[in-house]
Amino acid sequence: MRMNQKTLHIIGGGLAGSEAAWQAAEMGVNVILHEMRPTVQTPAHKTDGLAELVCSNSFRSDDAENNAVGLLHEEMRRCGSLIMSEGDTAAVPAGGALAVDRDIFSQNVTKVLHDHPRITLERGEIAGLPPEDWESVIIATGPLTSPALAGAIKELTGEDALAFFDAIAPIVYKDSIDMDKAWYQSRYDKEGPRGTGKDYINCPLDKAQYEAFIDALLTSDKTEFKDWEKDTPYFEGCMPIEVMASRGIETLRFGPMKPVGLTNPHTEERPYAVVQLRQDNALGTLYNMVGFQTKMKYGAQSDIFKTIPGLENATFARLGGLHRNTFLNSPRLLDSTLRLKAMPRLRFAGQITGCEGYVESAAVGIMAARFAAAEILGQDMAAPPPTTALGAILGHITGGANAETFQPMNVNFGLFPPLDQKTKKKERKPAMSRRALQDIDIWLTQTYKHAA
Repeated sequence: MRMNQKTLHIIGGGLAGSEAAWQAAEMGVNVILHEMRPTVQTPAHKTDGLAELVCSNSFRSDDAENNAVGLLHEEMRRCGSLIMSEGDTAAVPAGGALAVDRDIFSQNVTKVLHDHPRITLERGEIAGLPPEDWESVIIATGPLTSPALAGAIKELTGEDALAFFDAIAPIVYKDSIDMDKAWYQSRYDKEGPRGTGKDYINCPLDKAQYEAFIDALLTSDKTEFKDWEKDTPYFEGCMPIEVMASRGIETLRFGPMKPVGLTNPHTEERPYAVVQLRQDNALGTLYNMVGFQTKMKYGAQSDIFKTIPGLENATFARLGGLHRNTFLNSPRLLDSTLRLKAMPRLRFAGQITGCEGYVESAAVGIMAARFAAAEILGQDMAAPPPTTALGAILGHITGGANAETFQPMNVNFGLFPPLDQKTKKKERKPAMSRRALQDIDIWLTQTYKHAA
């Protein structure tokens, strides 16, 4: 390592910032990681831990052959991802998905970064643009960027940051669920890498109960928005259940309350609708209500959710909530290596770039860190191929998407280039995954230089 090497400053200790700090430090770069908590808190965070999960505890599908998110998991593991390694360590049963104990996960990430000899953790807000003598900066402040920094970025770029609301699902104490009405089962009894086929608690509703539940959602007391928030759109992948219910009485039954792949052992019948709860911590004492993000007021939540069979006496460790997320119009503002065109010493990573999802945010952290570290070390760093999950995300947020209609996006096979040869429909995803993993291995061999 060169004695006069520049320091990489990373602002934000969430998933993207934590991953970026680890990646750059492992490449031999000195990193200062700036996290404003606990000096300045946010509306959604509860601790001062790094990589705190504020919404779901799920990293979603871990199927690397048939699911783009699972493929991204595998690519990140091959990149030496800290988020994936600690996610695997803190995993709890979730069928074919990877879900984690959020406290263990955050504690482990915090300890690893704190103990790394090339990483310095500094607490406190960066109020406004980073100082001019910070020659290399990654801004990974996430969807809850401080107003001072967000305002400075807006003034610098002249581009209004887009915004949307993100809702949080409630968490229930497992011992308060009535298992005489509910039961354990994963859809189609799918076991997954860490599951048993009985990884979810299912609460059944008949037609009358379901219709009454929908009526209650539609007439419930909901959080009032401030005037400046009223025109902010929701992200479709984290839609509040009452907003979904307003789109039609069957919407939830074909969404998070779909009954397919489940049989109620108490009646030996498929329920008309179902509410699933997924383990939220390693002890198995907490379960979150899958897909039940909400903006209802707390009193309404408690009353309505207790009409669900099996949850009549539920005790909630946390009720749902709502927070405002902001993100850049990245196709217009960022270059192909995630640098801000108006000030290239600044790179961006994570949800502020317009990617959506925990692992997607961390994945952009991987790329931003590698680009920045290579620049500092005087190395060439090619972008990951567009045939990979990493490359597909990067391409979308830095030019693949239409700047006029840009919205947050989870990784999906629709972002990948088509296969070179015709393939049967059921073979397309596995074929795209095989191609991606071959190409990511070549990219890593050509570009990654681990610090000695």
